[in-house]
Amino acid sequence: MNYSKINNITGWLCFAVATLTYILTLEPSVSFWDCGEFIASALKMQVVHQPGAPLFLMIQRFFSLFAFGDLSKVAYFMNVGSAIASAATILFLFWTITALAKKVLVQQAEEVSKANLITIMGAGLVGALAYTFSDSFWFSAVESEVYALSSLFTAIVFWAILKWEAVADEPRADRWLLFIAYIMGLSIGIHLLNLLTIPAIAFVYYFKKTKNPTTSGTIKAGLVGILILAVIQYGIIQYLVSFGAYFDLFFVNTLGMGFGTGVIFFAIILIGALVWGIRYSIKHQKKILNLALLSTVLIIFGYGSFAMIIIRAKADPNLNNSDPDNAFSFLGYLNREQYGDRPLLFGPNYNSQPTEYKEGKTLYRKGAEKYEVAGTKTETVYDRTTPFPRMYSDDARHVGYYKDMMGFDDTHFPNLIDNIGFFFSYQIGQMYMRYFMWNFVGRQNDDQGQGSIYEGQWLSGVKPIDAIRLGDQSHLPPSITDSNAYNRFFFLPLIIGLMGAIWHFKRNQKDAGIVALLFFFTGIAIVLYLNQKPLEPRERDYAYAGSFYAFAIWVGFGVLAIREWIFKKLTPATAAVLATVIGLFAAPVIMAAQGWDDHDRSTKFVARDIAIDYLQSCAPNAILFTYGDNDTYPLWYAQEVENIRPDIRLVNLSLFDTDWYINGMKRVQNGSAPLPLSMNESQYVQGVRDVMYYQDYKIAGSVELKNIVDLLLSDNDEDKLPLEGGKRVNFIPTKNFKLTVNKADVIKNNVVAAADSAKIAPELQWTFNKNYVTKGTLAMLDILAHNNWKRPIYFASTVPSDQYNGLDNYLYNEGLALRLIPLKTDTATKTELINTPALYNNLMNKFVWGNVKNARYLDTQSSDDISIFTNVFNNAITGLLREGKTAEAKKVADRYFEVMPDRFYGLRSMMGVYFMAENLYYLNETKKANELIEKSAAYIKKELTYLADVSQSKNKFVGGQNVQLGMSFLNQMARTTAEHKQTKLTESLNAEFAALESRFSRYFAPN
Repeated sequence: MNYSKINNITGWLCFAVATLTYILTLEPSVSFWDCGEFIASALKMQVVHQPGAPLFLMIQRFFSLFAFGDLSKVAYFMNVGSAIASAATILFLFWTITALAKKVLVQQAEEVSKANLITIMGAGLVGALAYTFSDSFWFSAVESEVYALSSLFTAIVFWAILKWEAVADEPRADRWLLFIAYIMGLSIGIHLLNLLTIPAIAFVYYFKKTKNPTTSGTIKAGLVGILILAVIQYGIIQYLVSFGAYFDLFFVNTLGMGFGTGVIFFAIILIGALVWGIRYSIKHQKKILNLALLSTVLIIFGYGSFAMIIIRAKADPNLNNSDPDNAFSFLGYLNREQYGDRPLLFGPNYNSQPTEYKEGKTLYRKGAEKYEVAGTKTETVYDRTTPFPRMYSDDARHVGYYKDMMGFDDTHFPNLIDNIGFFFSYQIGQMYMRYFMWNFVGRQNDDQGQGSIYEGQWLSGVKPIDAIRLGDQSHLPPSITDSNAYNRFFFLPLIIGLMGAIWHFKRNQKDAGIVALLFFFTGIAIVLYLNQKPLEPRERDYAYAGSFYAFAIWVGFGVLAIREWIFKKLTPATAAVLATVIGLFAAPVIMAAQGWDDHDRSTKFVARDIAIDYLQSCAPNAILFTYGDNDTYPLWYAQEVENIRPDIRLVNLSLFDTDWYINGMKRVQNGSAPLPLSMNESQYVQGVRDVMYYQDYKIAGSVELKNIVDLLLSDNDEDKLPLEGGKRVNFIPTKNFKLTVNKADVIKNNVVAAADSAKIAPELQWTFNKNYVTKGTLAMLDILAHNNWKRPIYFASTVPSDQYNGLDNYLYNEGLALRLIPLKTDTATKTELINTPALYNNLMNKFVWGNVKNARYLDTQSSDDISIFTNVFNNAITGLLREGKTAEAKKVADRYFEVMPDRFYGLRSMMGVYFMAENLYYLNETKKANELIEKSAAYIKKELTYLADVSQSKNKFVGGQNVQLGMSFLNQMARTTAEHKQTKLTESLNAEFAALESRFSRYFAPN
């Protein structure tokens, strides 16, 4: 059997192993974060968040066809699409490793010996399978996100340049380069990460075409690669669209022609110029020019997938982010304008003070007949700036983090050295190297890591070494040992990879340098470009999977190093077999064994089920305000894909400040009528009423909400606040609002039962809680003023309380949503407002629980949601006990034990269990309550003992927030058990509290 056939078969074997792995472990429904939006948009060809992923959506739409009309299976088959794309990535990785290994071991035209064949195939197997089971790549492989498909295109491109290199001296070899250009163009419609392979490709080209490479030539090749990357990133992706937009502006506003005319004219000029250039290059035998122009054409062809965005935006789908249906909105969409800018080379520090606001470029929006000025982009001038600004965010939480990590006082202004220090300690250490070590050394747990040494750190399993970094490891707590993500690789994959890298550099410096470039540009270069702020809402390891891909090549090359350095005295074939076996056990086998349980999502339905529970918390035809990704995207999936509760109108408050989103809210969506908004589009378009400030006019009493809304929408200059320069703006003259309640409307629309009519408040009175009104807040006030209680209004329970705009005293818990109900307020009580009948009905008859009790693995977000579920049970029992409904409260408690897991997922989940124990005491379920208290106390003891050990070994107080929380609850448990006359348990708890207190007393100042 020849080399090529064995290489192909073994590659497809890796593909089969990867496919089986990913399909066995993939999530059977929607996942958290962007997946809900992507699945919903792919099914109906809608427009996702900036800068879009049209080709990804079209490919996923194809996979959805395999559901054959079963809407509950659409997400599963889209996840299968990611699994197959990821497995194909492994296939191309295998062929990449074998191609590079063969170049080193086998001379051109030389026959491949048996020993070399085994070594090359072994290297491919070890490297490809190691990446198969790597933490970050596996995570993306089992959900419907762009990163699986993006990785495939990256793998294809890097493999293709090696194919070109192998045949570069043959006629028509450059077709491989054109293939690469087209794949890169297509990849833009998935994710831009693929473009980061260009510098490495430039070096492959240079080394192949240059017989005697020089240092200066190598540097020039690198600069050319970066230039090509910049030309595609900015010249093609952004400036082509920008030129088209400004052509359109001229044709529409100056020549009076229709929208899109200028774009068509520009396209004709561009096509004509490219055709002329290609003909010229052929006629004059300009080979490089011809290759460059053909590559440009193919990149643009691939980039053409973005036509889908404009076409679908014009159809006004339900999900239509930014509504990019014209040249300027499409340009803003591609430029990710809604996410703002961040400084890279020069800029402010967190404590730089703005001194001036300059007007930048003019912003345009599409009007009825012409493009209209929507304002200007503001450029801030600061009193002090710094090169390489890494600590630039002035958010109070971020400022605190900067000072804490770097040890700054309030007067310190960070200099270049300080910023470089933060770059290495946080952006490299915390946000890249930690992830790299997760993949090749091991992982502590899957808690969200924000820099503490007991959450989300890398960990090897070699305790003496781990103790140097993380402190005393002799009493590891349940948050580590019980975590599925407690993965220990004992440095073995890292060692194999480093051996492979060293061997590669010794044997073929050029190729090793190319792999190193790929490693750098898909890793550290991304860190430089992203310039991440601290306290990210989620882990970002998925962004660096390309870098881990490059290192996996060297993990494979570790087989070659082992054969040459360790088994050189054995026969070559025996050495090859032994090196392969060692490589397999040292990398993919241990990685698979340790990683399977924290990547097996096959029994988890949390994202889908919590979305259902949010929706089922609402009465028919409700308006539900949401805020973040995870209380919005899964709900979009539930409505758009599975058609669950299409009568509810979801309103994401994070998007409500944009005109395009308000436009969508004024249209029918699924089974939901338009929102009751009185304002017309001219009153809230981009640049109009973006923000309106509070100016206290000392108005006595409360002002009717309709009058406030009318004032904010007024175009009468007398209703506006004069500013310097003669400009007038809308404003709010008071924060004391009221909404008069028509009791008949409230009863007729089943907001309050007729039997409770005496409890209805004649008016809602509240104090607005901000010093400004944004466009979205204005829209919410408009809804409240004109709804007349016809549609139930809810806030998701995860919406930050400041977004209630002061309505807290009228929001009643009905499950995972708080309903606005006009009942008289009891200012004497501070207990949570609960609509007990609705909550009980939802919990017992409508809610589903994501299989959290029996799921083999729950990711961080899913385990966090257990606390949300537990709060629902506790609120229901509390409300029922308050109303004397003990029998119903016991049924709720029984349901809790039926569906909630027995184990803890961090101190937050322990808190919910303690409150359940407290409720059980009131239900006279003393035995169960004691068991929960004992279990909670044991958990706290183990967690705090570990933190005490670490604090002692590090000679500093570690985990202060957790220690205070644990001690507080331990003390509260002792009080609770004493209250319920559980004397022995109380004594035990007090003893545990005293023991722990003595261990931490040295860190607390005496009173």
